[in-house]
Amino acid sequence: MKKYVVIDTNVLVSALITRNENSPTVQVLRFLAEGTIVPVYSDEIIREYNEVLRRDKFKLSEGIIINLLKDIIDNGLNVSEILEVKEKLPDPKDIVFYAVTLSTQDKASVLVTGNGKHFPEKPFILTPSELVEIIQ
Repeated sequence: MKKYVVIDTNVLVSALITRNENSPTVQVLRFLAEGTIVPVYSDEIIREYNEVLRRDKFKLSEGIIINLLKDIIDNGLNVSEILEVKEKLPDPKDIVFYAVTLSTQDKASVLVTGNGKHFPEKPFILTPSELVEIIQ
């Protein structure tokens, strides 16, 4: 059974800049490439990925960014009916990730993030390591 996953931007960045091929964030990208997980996103999330991955400090090649975004869009679930979030989150940019996860609970979607403290404590908010454990 495929797992529906909203991927926080920090997970993508971490996977693309790490030198550790076996890090949990790299494994998340591997699951994405293999079709083990279905990325769940909204237009706003794609815009955020696009903007953050292009920041000079990450030195990511255009090809890598384009291929990753294409993979997410081609194999993912685009959510346009998004619930309103009542909770206050420390970083307003995180709200869309949380909202899209809440909006797809009928698919038992999870949010994978390296910044768990930025989100309410919920069973569907996982670290990359927790996601890897569940899938393996």
